[in-house]
This record gives sequence, structure tokens and C-alpha cells, in this order.
Amino acid sequence: MNTFTRRGALGLVGGAAALPMLGSPALANEKMTVGALRFTSHAASFVAFERGYFAAEGLDVEFKFFQAAQPMAVAIASGDADYAVTAISGGLVSLAEKGATKVIGGALSEEKGIDGQKILASNAAFEAGLTSPAALAGKNFAVTQVGSSFHYMGAKIAEAEGVAVKYKPLQKVGAIIGALKSGQVDAWSIVPHIAKGLAGAGAVQIIGNVADYIPNYQVTTVFTSAANAANERAKTEAFLRAFSKGADDFNAALVDKTAGDDGATEMVKLIHKYVYADRPYEKAEKSIRNGAMRINKNAGLNMESVQDQLGWMKSEGLIKDSITSDVLVDPSYAPVI
Repeated sequence: MNTFTRRGALGLVGGAAALPMLGSPALANEKMTVGALRFTSHAASFVAFERGYFAAEGLDVEFKFFQAAQPMAVAIASGDADYAVTAISGGLVSLAEKGATKVIGGALSEEKGIDGQKILASNAAFEAGLTSPAALAGKNFAVTQVGSSFHYMGAKIAEAEGVAVKYKPLQKVGAIIGALKSGQVDAWSIVPHIAKGLAGAGAVQIIGNVADYIPNYQVTTVFTSAANAANERAKTEAFLRAFSKGADDFNAALVDKTAGDDGATEMVKLIHKYVYADRPYEKAEKSIRNGAMRINKNAGLNMESVQDQLGWMKSEGLIKDSITSDVLVDPSYAPVI
């Protein structure tokens, strides 16, 4: 986990806001820590930072980077981070039940026609017959933690195929990649910039698409502490406005491709500061472009998908049957889609 900060007021630049803003920002140098993973799917925050959208809202942002969703949720609950993007997990719901966290919007989504998350097999498993998700019976499916988004995806895929799989918690994405490469686990599902990069290098095999099993899946959400959601409305709305402008720019450049070739290249170079930063641009560019999935406009939240995820967690005994979406979500900030 590490941090990265940038200060100083930058001029307001283009992009549609989730919420109206008139005149000067109401906040001034409001310090804020934003949790993130070094994934293309977190690009809206990176764009908002680099293009001055946070600064224009009066927000002095510092990033804190994590290697899995659940530790990020704990950081929000403890006050070590103020806002973040993460998948819905059993841990996040449990923290919401304790009054510690609230989902305030949606981020990454599976969308028909957009190349999304991939289902992967290790080379060893593929050679032994795991050439499609239908052959997952009895295989080891990698997850970070029990109740994570990886667990949810694996369960939905297995249910659709009518097979039983074994889940292997490995805590961190890096550990999963190493285990998949070495054949210690058989299968996994992950965002395309990682999946295609691994497959292109010959380290794994792509055997399916998550969207075929979970259409319109709300992959990640925007969330904060329950205290921020309830008591820091101006700051929370300012964060969402800046985040939404970053999402608009990202979608235009790499998803809808309406920003032109130069706009797409500029966006890839911006994201490269955070994603695959340890690789030369020439080696990182293709993977970043491959990772472009829709980030919801105005942080809209797909409540049908949220309800499905909560229902699965209840069926697995991961959360209490009494928990409703109201426990997890504050619907007053972003539109429901």
C-alpha cells in the first residue's frame, strides 16, 4: 500500500458533472484520501486528479493504493481513507451493517457490446481439458477472500453451468496471478487489462466472458464512510462531481472512442502513470486499452445487480437474511440505473 499526492489549485476543465456547481467551489483545500487499486477500472479517480477536477472542487487529494477490495473497505471504515471504488463483498456489507460504510454510487459495469471481464484457466488445467466454463466441475477457482467479487463471479458461473467448484482464497491479486501461472489454481475471472495481458504472454488461457453469465453486472461501486455520507454532504457531492467528470473523459476516450486518436493516446498516457507504471509505455499501452470497460455516467448505480449480489451472499450464509439494500446504499447521491 502506498500513497501519491498532488497539490495546488488547477483551473476547471471540461466534462459533464454529476451534480451542478455554480461559481467558486464551496470547499477550499479540503484534504481527502482516495483509495484505489492500480487497475484501469479505477481510472475515473486518476483522470479527475490529473485534469484538475478534484482541485477545482476545492479538494486536496492523496491516493492510497491497495492490492484487494476488502482492506480498502476496512480503511474507509477506520478513517484511513475517505472515498474509494470497490466491488461489493461480504466484508463491505458487514461494515455497512455495523454503520461504518455506505455505497454512494456505481462505477465499473459489464455492458453488452463492451469487451469485459474474462474467465481464465491455467495452462495446465487447459491442457487437461478445462477449455470452457462447462468443464469447471471440481476445479480450484481463485478468489481473494470468501465473499469477494471473485467468489460471486465464480459461483454465478458454476451455477449457470450446473457444476461445483472449490474456492481458494489467496488474499491478493498478485498472489492469484502467480498461482494461476504455476498451475496451483485452475481458474479465475478478472478485468480485461489483466486477463488479456496474461493470455497474450502465453501465461494463461481465456475460456469465457463474465458478461455471458452475469449481464449488466455492477462490478464496482463508489463508497465512503457512513459518517461522510450522513454528515459531509458538500464534500461527498464534490467528490462525486469530480469523479464523474473523470469517468466521462475516460469513457469518451477509450470506451465510446469519441475523443479521437489523439484523445485516446493522451488518456492511455495519463493512466500509465498509475497502471503498469513499472513497464515501458510501449509494453503497457495495449493492456491499458484492453482494459476499457464502461464507468457509469454520473456514478449511476445498478440496483438490480446490487440486489442480486446481496441475495447471493444471503444464500451462501455470508450475510444476515435481514440485511436490505438500505443498509448498504445511500441512494440520495447518485441516480439508480
